[in-house]
Amino acid sequence: QFFHKRLTFLIGPEAQEPFFKASDDVLSQNEVYGFMKPVFGPGIVYDASKKNRQVQFQSMAHGLRTARLKGYTAKIEKETRQYLDTWGDSGELDLFHALSELTILTSSRCLHGDDVRENLFKEVSELYHDLDRGLTPLTVFFPNAPTDRHKKRNAARQKMVELFGKVIKNRRDNPDVKHSDGTDILSIFMDVKYKDGSAITDEQVTGLLIALLFAGQHTSCITSTWTSLFILNNPAIVKRIVEEQTNAFESDPDAAVDYKTVNEEMPLLHNSMKEALRLCPPLILLIRQALKDVKVHAAGKDYTIPEGDMVLISPSVGMRIPEVFAKPDEFDPDRFGPGREEDKSSPFAYMGFGGGMHSCMGQNFAFVQVKTILSVLFREFELEMVSKTMPEIDYEAMVVGPKGNCQVKYNRRKRS
Repeated sequence: QFFHKRLTFLIGPEAQEPFFKASDDVLSQNEVYGFMKPVFGPGIVYDASKKNRQVQFQSMAHGLRTARLKGYTAKIEKETRQYLDTWGDSGELDLFHALSELTILTSSRCLHGDDVRENLFKEVSELYHDLDRGLTPLTVFFPNAPTDRHKKRNAARQKMVELFGKVIKNRRDNPDVKHSDGTDILSIFMDVKYKDGSAITDEQVTGLLIALLFAGQHTSCITSTWTSLFILNNPAIVKRIVEEQTNAFESDPDAAVDYKTVNEEMPLLHNSMKEALRLCPPLILLIRQALKDVKVHAAGKDYTIPEGDMVLISPSVGMRIPEVFAKPDEFDPDRFGPGREEDKSSPFAYMGFGGGMHSCMGQNFAFVQVKTILSVLFREFELEMVSKTMPEIDYEAMVVGPKGNCQVKYNRRKRS
């Protein structure tokens, strides 16, 4: 029991299967995540009708399809190199803080477009900060409680709507001016039409942008930080990562990072990211509400979850089960490689990006974003953790990242 709600946890691939397979008519997100309405705004995602939500998700998926990812890779590399140029040749910094800044820079370039990234980034970043701080554990239960953080959140969302309203108006009033290259997701959202023929409102466009930024910012910066730290904490893996990067760019060390190289030539970096997500998933709980009785079969027994229960799974528990993942507390990216492939032992063993009908539609963008950033980082710098131990996991946060500073020393590599 939690307050007036009964909670049922499903642990293990077999028990988790109905959670991922059930439709929204059986296990619903809307009743659970309604607390996001003050952040995203009315009529967005969990507050939208089923038909409108489908259209919104389709437009997001359209913006994150492979054809667009190929164009985003160059933008992410450009932002990464510009940011790393500010580091100088050597020094020490908090890697989590640095990668948080870099993630929002690259996300803004891809999601918002050149006009926003180059002219309004500072304002958007500050408003996002207030929106982010307005999401606390209290928010889940009392989303409109009159707290200072909630007041700043509400003001920030209103300012964000006004800011993007001006951007949208400027783009529509001046169609012949080159505002961006047309691949940004803002361009897609502006053209959304619902199934009843109505056009999306400017406020809803802003809400979708906020929703996408929320979904990707935390998870990408946390995952890139954990991936880097786990690699740096294992000298043998560092050596192999650097060798993999050298081989990927062997024919031309100065070649630009392209989608094919990121997708096909970096299996160890890819599996290191998957392993970091397995050990330290940013979302430690996924929640649904049972709108009907739910049948569960696990360990040879049959169970019924009654209508009205909150149903939860925990990726951080489910991905450390020793019967599924050998030596589950060890960082071992090779567990996903040929001959082992522990993540494929059952359909819902690995939950780094959720699973089933609600698996994260941005996972391919996340892989491209994080791997492009880390490809440039590990080729440009030799890195060393200041601490001899990994940071603790901050389970007190809404989106779970490393606790405390993540200091690293860096030295720019000399070109041969």
